[in-house]
Amino acid sequence: MKLSHLPVLALAFVGMSQVAAVAQDTPKGITILSYNHVGLAVKDLKVSAAFYREIIGLSPVTVPDNLISIRRWFQIAPGQELHLLLGRKDPVSNNDKNGAHFSLTIPSNSADGIEAFLKSKEVPYHRQQRFDGAYQIYVTDPDGYVIELNEPKR
Repeated sequence: MKLSHLPVLALAFVGMSQVAAVAQDTPKGITILSYNHVGLAVKDLKVSAAFYREIIGLSPVTVPDNLISIRRWFQIAPGQELHLLLGRKDPVSNNDKNGAHFSLTIPSNSADGIEAFLKSKEVPYHRQQRFDGAYQIYVTDPDGYVIELNEPKR
């Protein structure tokens, strides 16, 4: 059973036999402290690792020796990682910028330089300007995962 299907209830005991529900003013039952990692199943670990290292620019994180043949890890930001997991057999089917994707924040006013870099590497991309004036650049990794490179809100 998935954890997302489990109801989260806070109970307070009043006396020895009475139970009352509490925390009605609590907006959720799970507290999230930060983003930890995302895991992506990939077909070719070497090709995908090269893409995230050389195109996206992520720094490799040491993988334990017993996992090195099936895993690659990269730092996105402090305490946030991308884990590549060998084992994809079917192509990613929802590879559309308006569908499932993940977004990485890029520096303000960096879209022109990123666009020039992607052109020099012959990496296909889509660039658009959001309603607030910030730019978004979408690229697709070797497995078909869509990555949004997103400037901060202006």
